[in-house]
Amino acid sequence: MLAVGVGLVASACAPRIGVPVAEDAANPLCADVVLAVPDSLGEGLSKVGTTSQATAAWGEPGAAVTLRCGVEVPGPTTTACQSVESGSGTVDWLVVEDGAGTWTFTTYGRDPAVQVVVPPAVTEARSTSFVADLAPAVLEVPQTRACVGAEDLAG
Repeated sequence: MLAVGVGLVASACAPRIGVPVAEDAANPLCADVVLAVPDSLGEGLSKVGTTSQATAAWGEPGAAVTLRCGVEVPGPTTTACQSVESGSGTVDWLVVEDGAGTWTFTTYGRDPAVQVVVPPAVTEARSTSFVADLAPAVLEVPQTRACVGAEDLAG
């Protein structure tokens, strides 16, 4: 019985990452996304608790990769769009780097949209290729549109 009590106290002290809730976080598909996220991303980024609905995080406070489901669905854009393939399928991401080393990945062609923010503390030590690890979770949201490039428009 004592072991159970100690476990509960220890889990209450575990770090939680503050992640702002997205506007459409109550969308039922967001629950499916969050339930399907992996326990780790790449090497050394373990899942930690968050403070908001439809969110997930990996890493440490101040240096965590964060995921929010239910962010604004992007419309047609000229923002760089990458199709990232994994064993589970392909996810189209709009990719933006803010000039200070923070990378933001937002799903394209899925409603609700999922956004992943990777801070400089993470990108200094590794690539962002671990976004492919999120495919099984993101694929919980059906794709309705896909990235197109200039070569797709020629013709």
